[in-house]
Amino acid sequence: MRVLITGASGFIGTALSEALLQRGDEVIAWVHNSSPQNSSVKTVRLLSDIDQPIDAVVNLAGAPIADARWSDSRKALLLSSRKQTTEALVQWLGQQSEPPQTLISGSAIGFYGACSSDELVTEASEPHCDDFSAELCQIWESAARAAEAFGTRVCLIRTGIVLGKGGALAKMRLPFLLGGGGPIASGKQWMPWIHLDDEVQAILHLLDNAELSGAFNLTAPKPARNREFVKAYAASLNRPALFPMPAFAVRLMLGSEASTLLTEGLKVVPERLIQSGFKHRYTDLHDALRAVEQVN
Repeated sequence: MRVLITGASGFIGTALSEALLQRGDEVIAWVHNSSPQNSSVKTVRLLSDIDQPIDAVVNLAGAPIADARWSDSRKALLLSSRKQTTEALVQWLGQQSEPPQTLISGSAIGFYGACSSDELVTEASEPHCDDFSAELCQIWESAARAAEAFGTRVCLIRTGIVLGKGGALAKMRLPFLLGGGGPIASGKQWMPWIHLDDEVQAILHLLDNAELSGAFNLTAPKPARNREFVKAYAASLNRPALFPMPAFAVRLMLGSEASTLLTEGLKVVPERLIQSGFKHRYTDLHDALRAVEQVN
């Protein structure tokens, strides 16, 4: 396939590009600033520079969600970096004489809201609370679904915490290595996770199976509570997890809205992904974290 990727230089995009190239696909990255590390990835600055038909689009672009307090300007950036990129892709797609057959567009488990519940959350679940993370994902997904008007198959990937060399673990690693890791707030909140290898393979699975469309939770089958997660991560580093972080400290760091990403969590499971025949390589959290550390 000839696959166009946005966010190709990011954590997931880099791994996906490598996997596509390894299996013989052609990868074109729509870039604005940073370019992919792999020289085999072709780059374009403008969508109008693409001069060959594209078979599929994977849309992973978006400003990092938890890197700063959610001020009004930050929330505007988080929204515009997703909505405007997706709308531009769909507009370009509709102008093609041969529109791409597939659009796989990023989303997140934030679709269901940043709140806590022990209820099982599947792709059929409605948002559990009305907050910015839910609003952001709903707008993002709606912009992608507009491509269906041109006969393009749309898959929406609601991704959890991705475990790999980079991403969330890269920010956690040093404090844990120094023995400063521990549960956040109550530690009871759920942390739906997925290994980077499974994230990439799930995207390939959705690319390759033309009968699949709609929303898919990209998480492991067994989410962990925060206290279980930090204990397993500390064990993978041969370190203790002794220093809990109270909720007020998280609020001081990130502000009241963004802090809910860490202090709240839902029990999200990948029901539709499993029903589609996808087999996770990593279903055990300890195995997944050990595999990450072997890479590091």
